[in-house]
Amino acid sequence: MAKPAISPSIARNLPLTGRHGGTGLVSILPAEPAFRTSLRARPDALGTLSKALGVALPEKPKSSVTAGTRTALWLGPDEWLVIDTGGKDPAADLAKVKVLHSAVDVSQRNTAILVSGPAAEATINAGCPQDLSLAVFPVGAVSRTVLGKIEIVLWRTGEYTFRVECWRSFSVYAFTFLSEAARNAMI
Repeated sequence: MAKPAISPSIARNLPLTGRHGGTGLVSILPAEPAFRTSLRARPDALGTLSKALGVALPEKPKSSVTAGTRTALWLGPDEWLVIDTGGKDPAADLAKVKVLHSAVDVSQRNTAILVSGPAAEATINAGCPQDLSLAVFPVGAVSRTVLGKIEIVLWRTGEYTFRVECWRSFSVYAFTFLSEAARNAMI
């Protein structure tokens, strides 16, 4: 069954539009729109799927691989979150692949918050029990974890920069939590 055509004039309603938070030590901003695909597959399908996506699916726990505007985040032994910030739908690239896999477009379910600055680790650690030091959670590291009372996918994109992926229904909570935590964050 073909996907219904969507008019390019229809804009995605982003739940955090216009919000900003933080202090002089940390900035909290909503991320730009992105396509997201939840991907499940067996190891024997990874080569074919990676080729279709144009990015190698990482096989190492808590890792990510980026090619251009597309990143594959390892979430489990057979699970990835593929994010494309360049406007190209990963699910569409996987639609014609003949190997066994499950690819679900979760672009409308998820949204992201960017946390950056020298107090980014401390801000996130106010609600995340994971060790986020560079030695343990280096640039490129990914983890499905918790922030306060919600599940998130946390991706370290730079030495002082994190991307917090969460369900849009929890995004106001996550943004408010991070904004409040930033007030007390120190380096």
